[in-house]
Amino acid sequence: MGRGDKKTKRGKISRGTFGVRRPKIKKRVRPETKIEINKKIKP
Repeated sequence: MGRGDKKTKRGKISRGTFGVRRPKIKKRVRPETKIEINKKIKP
């Protein structure tokens, strides 16, 4: 168990892959920013 193991977090980091042990972090869009973009008033 370690760097060469495909199923561990350390192994995923060394290989540069993602999976159950090391999921990708997704950027969340805040609902406040969506409302501000839609409420822009054109003169």
